[in-house]
Amino acid sequence: MRILVVGGGAREHALGWKLLADDPTLDLISAPGNPGLAAMGRCEAIAATDVAGLAALARREDVAFTIVGPEGPLDAGIVDHFRANGLAVFGPSKAAARIETSKRFAKELMLTAGVPTASARTFTSTAAANAEAERLGAPVVIKASGLAAGKGVIVATSIAEARAAIASMLEGNAFGDAGHEVLVEEFMSGEEISLFAITDGTHVLPMIAAQDHKRAGEGDTGPNTGGMGAYAPVSIATGEIAAQAVDRVFLPTLAALRAAGSPFTGLLYAGLMLTRDGPKVVEFNCRFGDPETEALLPLMTSGLLEPLRAVAVGDSIAAAPSIEWRPGAAVTTVVAAEGYPGPVRSGDPITLPPTERDVLVFHAGTWRDAQGRLVTAGGRVFAVTAMGPSLGEARKLSASHAGRIRFAGRQYRRDIGWRELARQPAGA
Repeated sequence: MRILVVGGGAREHALGWKLLADDPTLDLISAPGNPGLAAMGRCEAIAATDVAGLAALARREDVAFTIVGPEGPLDAGIVDHFRANGLAVFGPSKAAARIETSKRFAKELMLTAGVPTASARTFTSTAAANAEAERLGAPVVIKASGLAAGKGVIVATSIAEARAAIASMLEGNAFGDAGHEVLVEEFMSGEEISLFAITDGTHVLPMIAAQDHKRAGEGDTGPNTGGMGAYAPVSIATGEIAAQAVDRVFLPTLAALRAAGSPFTGLLYAGLMLTRDGPKVVEFNCRFGDPETEALLPLMTSGLLEPLRAVAVGDSIAAAPSIEWRPGAAVTTVVAAEGYPGPVRSGDPITLPPTERDVLVFHAGTWRDAQGRLVTAGGRVFAVTAMGPSLGEARKLSASHAGRIRFAGRQYRRDIGWRELARQPAGA
């Protein structure tokens, strides 16, 4: 079977790794791919948003189905184009992808469907947004409505900070077109988890929860990033919490999307705040999350290939078996370039240590230069996942291996999973 993976980051590398683990005979093509994916299959130099070029590739190579990794191609309508040309593809349509690409659409859909979430209002006027922030009081959440690579959310701890965030988005073009409309949202207190569910539009196959670490600095300090690491499982995400999320979040949201004429197929990601009133939605993503995917897939002992194929070709997953998981924990440490999440330099040579047992190094922002050297090519450069019988052991191994990766200015957090470890009894 030949499969096309669209994208070139650590998420796509992890997806390719898992699919080949399920079926080593797979013929894997990635576009544009990266050096990690190139070691497992063939990479084609086609941009992830070149919808027509990707469709032509899938047709020419007689691809069984395509998996879309990043949100950009989904927003560009890749699934609509593929389906119009009779090509099987895993992911939501452009209209259904608005659950991520338009926070305004997502918020209105949730409120209409009765999905638990924070109250929010949308603005294009700085004065009106400022007035709403003052009405809610600090802390208050300011969000860019469009796609901002995971960075368009500011939790303002004062009204002055809220005003500055609103001005930076609506007047300062901080997030480009994504920030030309902002949400001013009620602050929710609690702990956030990430919950994924594979869906055919009606039925869901939920995964175990992971927890992302958005802040650049240890102890969750510094600016928001696309994610500096993740771990799974999360002990506070009990079976009861997962069942509530399915019944109160995933199924009503899917029903509302069907009612709106935009049925969602693919991977629906819910960022959930665990409040005293139960789980509430912080945001949705319309694809596999990054870096949570890199922590989850290595723990998955059942196959990923078949449910993805079933959804891609339009089959029901109603009778699909539940996903199975290995015991223990996985920790993913992101190794980033100096300056991330701000401007970074590319082209720095990389030295990789030999891979240790129970460690997987997923390429996020790497490339081969004209001399064939492995060099940096992005803000997040690697996602280093380690597995262990306990979270503490997995974190120690992940951080140790991340620290042995060498390139100029590299940075990483050594405290991934700190909240979970703080919950565990001393000596555990």
